[in-house]
Amino acid sequence: MNTFYNRVAGRSVERLAALSDGIFAVAMTLLAIDLRLPAAEVIHSERDLAHALLGVAPNVLVYFMSFLTLGIFWVGQQSQLNHLKRSNLRLTWIHLLLLFGVTLLPLSTKFLAEFMHYRTAMVVYWLNILLFGVILYISWGYATRNLLVKEDLPREVTVAICRRIIVAQILYAFATALCLIDIRLSIVLIVAFQLNFVLAPGFRESAAQAAEE
Repeated sequence: MNTFYNRVAGRSVERLAALSDGIFAVAMTLLAIDLRLPAAEVIHSERDLAHALLGVAPNVLVYFMSFLTLGIFWVGQQSQLNHLKRSNLRLTWIHLLLLFGVTLLPLSTKFLAEFMHYRTAMVVYWLNILLFGVILYISWGYATRNLLVKEDLPREVTVAICRRIIVAQILYAFATALCLIDIRLSIVLIVAFQLNFVLAPGFRESAAQAAEE
């Protein structure tokens, strides 16, 4: 009976995608909850307000970094789900483990924002990102080995998905290692890498279209 249950459970890609959308959306929302406005009682002039805003700017940058992190990995997961013809119980639990990592990101973000001057906080945040990458890589490998992907999927797509995960994780690791010099440098570099992931494809497409015209 258990063998039969394992064959029929967790087959819906659509339900998995819907659950993922909801959890990513909640995690993105929770990030903003920990942002705090300057206390009104300590603001007595425009200069005080400007100085207070500069004080919260690092936390806003960390929030922005985490929002980009969730957005990038949401796109990565959806790219995989869109190429599946079906799921199974094991693949579903692999993606549930990814969603567990998503629910942890608001916590690791708050930890980094509160202890930004300590390298341990940066490493903990990076471990959260590493968890995303490892699980996405495992899930795609499992799906392709067990013929859960669509039959007409070009091999180039499989290679591109794996390469993007590996390259991204190498860049994240490199940026995190720079916390040995300055944690702020690590954060700025991660944001720069993420903006490249987000913006570069659009620039390349625009350039290709212009060249064709």
